[in-house]
Amino acid sequence: MHQKKSGKHQAIGKASGDCISSDSDQTTTPPPLISSFDHHRFNGNEHHLTIQIPATPIEPSFSNSNTHFSTPQKRTVMANNPFSRPPTTLSSSKNHRRRVKPFDAQELGRKLVHHLRRGRLLCFHLRFLVLFSLPSLYFLVSYPRRFIVFNLVVLLAFLLTLLVSLNLALPRLPSIRLLLARSLPAKFGQLGSSSVSSKAVVWSIGSKPKSEKKANSGTWVQVYSNGDVYEGEFHKGKCSGSGVYYYYMKGRYEGDWIDGKYDGYGVETWAKGSRYRGQYRQGLKHGTGVYRFFTGDVYAGEWSNGQCHGCGVHSCEDGSKYVGEFKWGFKHGLGHYQFRNGDVYCGEYFSDKMHGFGVYRFGNGHRYEGAWHEGRRQGFGTYTFRNGETQSGHWQNGVLDVLSAESEDTHSRVLHAVQEARRAAERARDITKIDERVSKAVSAANKAANAARVVAVKAIQKQSHHHEIPTAIA
Repeated sequence: MHQKKSGKHQAIGKASGDCISSDSDQTTTPPPLISSFDHHRFNGNEHHLTIQIPATPIEPSFSNSNTHFSTPQKRTVMANNPFSRPPTTLSSSKNHRRRVKPFDAQELGRKLVHHLRRGRLLCFHLRFLVLFSLPSLYFLVSYPRRFIVFNLVVLLAFLLTLLVSLNLALPRLPSIRLLLARSLPAKFGQLGSSSVSSKAVVWSIGSKPKSEKKANSGTWVQVYSNGDVYEGEFHKGKCSGSGVYYYYMKGRYEGDWIDGKYDGYGVETWAKGSRYRGQYRQGLKHGTGVYRFFTGDVYAGEWSNGQCHGCGVHSCEDGSKYVGEFKWGFKHGLGHYQFRNGDVYCGEYFSDKMHGFGVYRFGNGHRYEGAWHEGRRQGFGTYTFRNGETQSGHWQNGVLDVLSAESEDTHSRVLHAVQEARRAAERARDITKIDERVSKAVSAANKAANAARVVAVKAIQKQSHHHEIPTAIA
């Protein structure tokens, strides 16, 4: 009897081996849903040589031995279910049902007693903490100022004891769900699994199917929900490289990008007619560049965080021109201003106004040398007419104070103010020229804009070639 039974196992194994070897042949006999194994080499708990099936056994039906299959041989992937019985083979399913472990009430009782002991241990720790904290609370209420150090020490000891108690007691108190899952016998799990519908079989070849990730780097056209359009290069889903960004009904930017922001050289043009060519950093004008306003004014010089900052030249449409220092968008420091009526001021500025010492030459030949305050002559100074006559003294709101002019120490103070004004005027004329740096920045910005236009054309051609519809992003 034993030899015949082994022969049957060998026949079943041979049939399954033939089916596995004929994976690409669709005309062979249908493969069995289970495969046999040798009971002398493997026990019933190992399933790596079997094909898993759902909890409810499926009875295969065949019309004949030459039935054709629409798909090649595949393996099933089942989700783990703690309440469903594990996959078994057909040859050992009956023996496995006979070996069901009976309900062990003693084991369940021992586990319950163990958990009750752990609960009592936690209660003991909590009582110890309460008793340990009572003296400190008493001293704190009775003598709040005399035992500050002692209370701090007691508080630290209390927190340390609480931490140790929780580490000892809480990790050993399992949840009710984990207790029931480990304590109840497998028989109850088998009875409950009959009422739960088995999950659908997930078929796969080789390994689990991987979700295809859309490429987030490359060159394409992106349309946004507000009407803006970007044509250029992307990296990790953000505008990076060269590209052209069109603002809906506002303007466009052509140039370099890093992490979704202007960074490098570029050209920014707005619908009203303003244009900037120069350097950017993190989305703001930073470095050297030229900004042409739609009013006709032009600023060429240094920028910082989107504002005029450093040395620059501001030319107005009316013919006036300022060459000097700026601070956060205002004339500040040393500067040379030429007015449209021919007047010229060389000296110090503060918050867009003549402030400090400076020399003001009028178009009619008059000249003032001295102190200034918020755009007016104020302090000690000398006013020289074109015929050579002078008026020296203390000035108040642009008017000479006659009484102060007759004092004794006025002459020395006026002389000192005139000397300081002349020094400031010389330093204002000697401000470092930045024309060469501005020219280089403009040239680099034009090159970056041309490169961005080329990339934009490639992005449009790629989109038309693949017939892709740009995705709208909010």
